[in-house]
Amino acid sequence: MTEPGTPAVPQGVEELEIIGVRHGAFGTTNGGDTSGFGGLVDPIVMPAPATRPFGGWFDEVSDELELALEANGLPATQAIEKVVIYRDEITYHVRREHLVAFVTLLRDEPGLRFEMCLGVSGAHYPGEAGREMHAVYHFLSITHNRRVRVEVSVPDGDAVIPSIVAVYPTCDWHERETWDFFGIEFTGHPALTRMMMPDDWVGHPQRKDYPLGGIPVEYKGGTIPPPDQRRSYN
Repeated sequence: MTEPGTPAVPQGVEELEIIGVRHGAFGTTNGGDTSGFGGLVDPIVMPAPATRPFGGWFDEVSDELELALEANGLPATQAIEKVVIYRDEITYHVRREHLVAFVTLLRDEPGLRFEMCLGVSGAHYPGEAGREMHAVYHFLSITHNRRVRVEVSVPDGDAVIPSIVAVYPTCDWHERETWDFFGIEFTGHPALTRMMMPDDWVGHPQRKDYPLGGIPVEYKGGTIPPPDQRRSYN
């Protein structure tokens, strides 16, 4: 029988890695939670690494990747931290120093031919010590009709990842937006400037530690205070 508060293991996943616990609906502790879920306690979980055989075309792509990496003098175990399969999707967790070489092989190898990078987005996991900042890339092979995800994790205090704009020019604005919202610096980007926020904006508003803030809103004569000034319902 599962202990109370222990997350259920999804089908197809051998185990989960718990990286933290979420308290309250939005993690607030200063009375700003107006949702009624202030007492919520929810584990923050990540799928654990998958093991071979992965099944289906996942093994074919992984074989092609390993052969291509080896042929270029880069052992797969050196470039890839782990492979995760979750909800019928495969994610390669790649070390940042090998990211550019890795995605170049994704694009150029005939057995892979991931012609399109659909973009990069950020994620912030404050409880994952040493891996707080994540950059997540989605790749599409039109030739083989396949999709894979590549993820790079870096420490919050050293959130620097090489740009892949030289390999996939479509990532230009996506890297700018990810830097704008999460503060991940993409070295080698031709113009890493704000994408959505004003140039003089302070901070990166999609990080989990960014203050809610806000301004009062008037509606039909009533005034609604900013989120961090609202009372909490019990």
